[in-house]
Amino acid sequence: MVIAKELLDTLAERRRVLDEAGGAGKIQERHDKGLMTARERLDALFQENTFQEIGAHIRHTARHFGLDGKDLPADGVIVGTGYTDGRQVAAFSQDFTVAAGTLGKMHAQKMVQAMRYSLKVGVPLVAFKDSGGARIQEGVDALSGYGEVFYHNVLLSGVVPQIAVVAGPCAGGASYSPALMDFIIMTRQNAYMFITGPEVIKAVTGRATSMDEVGSADVHATVSGNVHFVAETDQDAVLLTRRLLSFLPSNNSEDPPHHPNPEFVLGEDDEIEGMIPATSSEPMDVHAVIARLVDGGDFLEVHAGWARNIVVGFARIEGIVIGIIANNPAEKAGALDIDASDKGARFIRFCNAFNIPILNLVDVPGFLPGIEQERGGIIRHGAKLLYVYASATVPKITLILRKAYGGSYLAMCSQEMGADMVYAWPTAEIAVMGAEGAVNILYRKELKEAEDRRARAAELAAEYRAEFASPYLSASRGYITDVIRPSQTRGVLALAFRKVLSKRELRPAKKHGDIPL
Repeated sequence: MVIAKELLDTLAERRRVLDEAGGAGKIQERHDKGLMTARERLDALFQENTFQEIGAHIRHTARHFGLDGKDLPADGVIVGTGYTDGRQVAAFSQDFTVAAGTLGKMHAQKMVQAMRYSLKVGVPLVAFKDSGGARIQEGVDALSGYGEVFYHNVLLSGVVPQIAVVAGPCAGGASYSPALMDFIIMTRQNAYMFITGPEVIKAVTGRATSMDEVGSADVHATVSGNVHFVAETDQDAVLLTRRLLSFLPSNNSEDPPHHPNPEFVLGEDDEIEGMIPATSSEPMDVHAVIARLVDGGDFLEVHAGWARNIVVGFARIEGIVIGIIANNPAEKAGALDIDASDKGARFIRFCNAFNIPILNLVDVPGFLPGIEQERGGIIRHGAKLLYVYASATVPKITLILRKAYGGSYLAMCSQEMGADMVYAWPTAEIAVMGAEGAVNILYRKELKEAEDRRARAAELAAEYRAEFASPYLSASRGYITDVIRPSQTRGVLALAFRKVLSKRELRPAKKHGDIPL
C-alpha cells in the first residue's frame, strides 16, 4: 500500500504547527529572556529520541467566547513519556506561547492522561508548570479540569514520585497542584506562585505589596516553605530534576536505586573528630559531618533555605540510598520548632512511602520555647514528628552526636519511637534536660549557699553529665545499641544499613491513622 502524498503532507503540516506552537515570534521572545520552550524542557529532561508524545492532536471542542475558530496547538500542553538516565518518566509541559498556557478542559484531560499512565505503569511524574491560570473563556469547564488534576495528584501520592517544576506563572488554584506533589523546584527568574497576587491583596486588605514579596522563588524557599529547591535557570531546574530522580524509586513497590559496593571499606576517618567542639554549647557544623559520612560528600539537601534548624536530604552510604534528618546547632541551637517539625515530618513521610531508609543525626537541646511557638501550636506540630517516626516501617538508624534532651530526644527517633539501631558518640548527653537546668532545679539550695555560685554550678553540671546524662548509662539500660568513636561512624552506619535493608514490619490493619495535621 502506498500512502497518498496529500496525506503525508497533511501529517507534516500538522507536525509543523505543533512544533511551532505559538509561533516563531513568541518562541524567540522566550529565548530572548533566557527561557526554554515547553518542548525544549522535555527534550532536556529525556534522553535523545526516547520521548513519545501523547494526545498531540487533542483540541478544545466546545465553542467558547473568544476561542471560536482559534487553533491552540496541542491545546497549550505537551504530554508524553521518555527515558531519563535509563528510567522511564511520564511528563507534561505547559506551553506559555499558546494562549499563555491557560488550562481548559481538554488541556486538563491531557495532563490527567499523563498522570493515569504514570499510575498504571508505575513511573515518576514530572510536571513543568508555566501557565496564566484558568482559561476564562471555558468557565466552569476549566474549574472542572483543575478538579480532575487535583484528584489525580492525590491518587498518585505515595504511589509514584511527583515532581513539579514551576518555571513560569502558577497563580490561583493552579498553585494547588504543585502543592499536592512531592517536590517543587522553582526557577528564580520568571516564575511566580501565589493564590492572590498584589493587586487582589491591595484591593481586599489595602496593603501594598509586590510580586516578589508574595510569590517569588526566594520567598517560597525561605519564608513559606512551599518550595523545596530553587534553580537559577530552566536548564538548572532540569538538571536538578534528574539529580533528584537518581535517588528515588520509580514507584512504591520498588526499592530506591541502591548501588551497593560489593566490597566496602570500614576504615576510620580521624578528621571527623576534629569537627567536634570542646563543649556541647558551641555550635557544630552538621553539614560538614554529613559530608564526611556520605559517598563523595554528595548530599542533595531538601528545603535548604527553610527551617534551617533541621537539615533533610538524600545521599548514599556505600551505595545505599538514604534519607537524612539532622539537627543543625548553627541555627536556633538546633532546637525543634513549628517549621522544623513540619519539614522533618513531611520528609520522613515521603521516605517511608518510597522505601528509603532513614538516618537521624541528633544534636537537639529541646523544643524552642516561646509564646509564639506555644500559641502557634508547637504541641500539635511537634506531635507530627512523633507520629511519622512511630508509623514509619522503613529501616531507621539514629546516631546521637551530642545533646538529646527531653521530649526532643524522643521526637528525633529514639529506640522507643521505632529506631532499629541507636548509636551514640562518647560526647552524647541523653537526659530529661540539660545539665545546667537540672542543677538549678536539683541543687537550688546548695547553690544559693555556695561562696562561688558559678564555680559550684559548673562542678555540679559536670557531675550531672557524668552520672545522669552519660551515653553509657543509656547503653546500660538497653536504650543505646552501642557507643562508637566518631572516626568509626561511616563504617558502622554502612554496615548497619546493609544489614537492615531486608527489614519487614507489619502494623495493625486500618484505613489510615489520624496524624495531628
